[in-house]
Amino acid sequence: MMAWRSRAGSWAAWSGATGAILPHPGAHRGFLLHNQQRCGFRKVAKRVEPKKEAEQGELMQKRGVAPPVEPPTPQLPERSFGRLVKPLVFTVGFTGCSFGAAAIWQYESLKSRVQSYFDEVRADWLDKLRPQKHGDFRKQVNQWWNSLSEGQRTVTGIIASNALVFCCWRIPYLQRTMVRYFTSNPASKTLCWPMLLSTFSHFSLFHMAANMYVLWSFSSSIVNMMGREQFLAMYLSAGVISTFVSYVCKTATGRLGPSLGASGAIMTVLAAVCTKMPEAKLAIIFLPMYTFTAGNALKTIVALDTAGLIMGWRFFDHAAHLGGALFGIWYVLYGHELIWKNREPLVKIWHNFRTRGPGSSSGSGGDGSI
Repeated sequence: MMAWRSRAGSWAAWSGATGAILPHPGAHRGFLLHNQQRCGFRKVAKRVEPKKEAEQGELMQKRGVAPPVEPPTPQLPERSFGRLVKPLVFTVGFTGCSFGAAAIWQYESLKSRVQSYFDEVRADWLDKLRPQKHGDFRKQVNQWWNSLSEGQRTVTGIIASNALVFCCWRIPYLQRTMVRYFTSNPASKTLCWPMLLSTFSHFSLFHMAANMYVLWSFSSSIVNMMGREQFLAMYLSAGVISTFVSYVCKTATGRLGPSLGASGAIMTVLAAVCTKMPEAKLAIIFLPMYTFTAGNALKTIVALDTAGLIMGWRFFDHAAHLGGALFGIWYVLYGHELIWKNREPLVKIWHNFRTRGPGSSSGSGGDGSI
């Protein structure tokens, strides 16, 4: 695992999008598992000459004995690009719905901000009238929560979801369900929903801890750049898009197998921050004396994943890493202008629906610029 920390605070980056080993075949945006072959020596089967084979067949027919049935040849997983049509439609549809829902969510948040302000003032006034309780656990939790940045509060739900899924992997009764829905595999019968659910799935504790640490470290920067609504839309879309890129590469190379992990989405976050702030100084977390720029770190990560994809390295899902990183770079350079800044028509439709009034030019939900 590689991680970075800025001089100003805890900045961690690329966990190498570490992976996890499953007892079942699987690993996502991290390890791609393949069946291990047993080592040993076997006797070479004797070749039966055609004449002897025909004589043995005649004798068995005379004796009324059925000839031995050869075991069926195991079928290889289906490798067809036609199976990727549904995942492609799901990727496009889910991405559009994510950003549309984020635009509406931002509109509703801004609309209720004034009312929330007066509610907070009233709550503070009531707290002053009530007798203070020392050692109140709930109060301590609220103080800790309020001390977090907006980005850290935003990713807390993501981290909690990943921890919950991690615990579900430890329940034997759920193993079959977890493999089916929380690992992404282009050879599986279930193709679409695992593209999203596998983004919250980790089998290895180290895999989950590394990815969540990177997400926590970059959360303040990415949310300050985009706002929580746009960030969540980008994060969820990145998980699906990186999985689709993995599907395409696995199908093209024939190296079909399950994967899981949040590394593809986290690579998008890392790439977006490094693209927006390329001169930021980063350092390896265990070697803080060595610093380098965020731009150079991103170039190194992309180069390694590209080399791993070309050379067929199986330790990580390099296709998902590369797909996530390229999506993060593209979104900062072009996607924000093409998607987020063109959300006003949708917000107007929602505003008219909510107010049941004539068309209005208000309610654009803020500029939300990076």
